[in-house]
Amino acid sequence: METASFQGLIDVILFIIIFYYVMKFLARLFLPALAKKAVEKAAEQFQQQHQNYQNQQNQYTSQNQTNETKPKEKKIVGEYVDFEEIE
Repeated sequence: METASFQGLIDVILFIIIFYYVMKFLARLFLPALAKKAVEKAAEQFQQQHQNYQNQQNQYTSQNQTNETKPKEKKIVGEYVDFEEIE
């Protein structure tokens, strides 16, 4: 019985080693492509955020320009009278 469990242990160790090298090989094949895709997606999101920021800035400046071009109405309450003290 000892030889069967020893043989099973050797099989498991060999399976782990083979699995490790297969995963390492596949990672070398596919990780560069996955990394490139992730970088492109991040760049696209950054561009979109930058575009949204630019749109907000343009809206803000156009609102300020329209507010500056309109003269503010002043309420006429009455005449200003300057009082002087008499001793």
